[in-house]
Amino acid sequence: MKFLVLGAGMMGRAIAYDLSKHLKFDNIEVADKEKKTIQSTKKFLEKKEINFHTLNIEKTNDVKKNFQNYDIAISAVPYKFNYNLAKIAIETKTHFLDLGGNNDIVKRERSLFENARKQDVIVIPDCGLAPGLTSVITKDIVEQMDYIDFVKIRVGGLPIHPRPPLNYQIVFSPYGLINEYVEDAIVLDHRRIIKKKPMADLEKIMFPKPFGEMEAFLTSGGCSTLPYTYKNKINYLDYKTIRYPGHCEKFKTILDLGLMEEREIKIGNQLVVPRDLLATILINNLPCNEKDVVLLKVTSEGMKDGKKICLEYTMIDYYDEEKDITSMMRTTGYSVSIIAQMIKRGVIKERGVFCPEEIIPCTSFFDELKKRDIIIETQHKYLK
Repeated sequence: MKFLVLGAGMMGRAIAYDLSKHLKFDNIEVADKEKKTIQSTKKFLEKKEINFHTLNIEKTNDVKKNFQNYDIAISAVPYKFNYNLAKIAIETKTHFLDLGGNNDIVKRERSLFENARKQDVIVIPDCGLAPGLTSVITKDIVEQMDYIDFVKIRVGGLPIHPRPPLNYQIVFSPYGLINEYVEDAIVLDHRRIIKKKPMADLEKIMFPKPFGEMEAFLTSGGCSTLPYTYKNKINYLDYKTIRYPGHCEKFKTILDLGLMEEREIKIGNQLVVPRDLLATILINNLPCNEKDVVLLKVTSEGMKDGKKICLEYTMIDYYDEEKDITSMMRTTGYSVSIIAQMIKRGVIKERGVFCPEEIIPCTSFFDELKKRDIIIETQHKYLK
């Protein structure tokens, strides 16, 4: 089979690495419009049999010509391109996966279901960490319970050695981060789907040392389609991002000042988009590619065989020093790579547009993560 990874940044690099490690006789290619980015990733993957080429994904005809040569395309580019890429993939009969990140884009992709089915193509958005890995965890909870009172998803990618004042580092596109902090959070509450303001409902959450007490708050995108998929099965579901204490208050101030707005403002004789300015400032001032950790905790309560049960999933995944791959790259890039390999092996056979909770087998997925030393610990407790 032939695989195309779109985007040679941090996530694309991790996806290509994992594909090349587990697929010995398949063609793997990485495309990016920036030659400098390609050269950096080529150096990182120099011992892997991976090909590279330049491609501007905004040029539809060029993308079509490329997609025609591949069986599976994986998008590791900003979410705003994914709907158009999905349409092209369906037209060229190329399976397509992406990392999600925006509820509206995913909704538009799902509208392509019939076209994908007719073309014998599978499209799966939301294949990263959250949504993605957390979507499969939620599916696992649903499959184990008869009734679910709540599912609370908490995830954060963080520096191991935080630096003030934000105690954060760039672990993926700053535009993706800003989107999480700006767009409304989707919450399933008493089986009603509601929208809440982001960076709200701040809570404390505990992890083992050296982390201890952290904070978590509502953000956009992490739930994605889960509230819709499980509207009639889960009473309450929400998603919050984990950060070091104090982060939310500082970033909320930036939000309130209007520095995440997309509308142009005039500064002197120039028009400036505040969001672009903020993204540039974050890139120039926050650390990137330093040692990181991904903290994950999903808690749930419900009923099983007439007994009240609590299921809790915990993951603490660290930067891979030997391979120089961040934890965010591992947990995001490896997840989508695993799903692509499931399509290749015929584990996933359905055709159409599906989100992870609808189509990915839980046990197989968790087993594959474990092979990559991404360990999800589970606790089952019966409650009185």
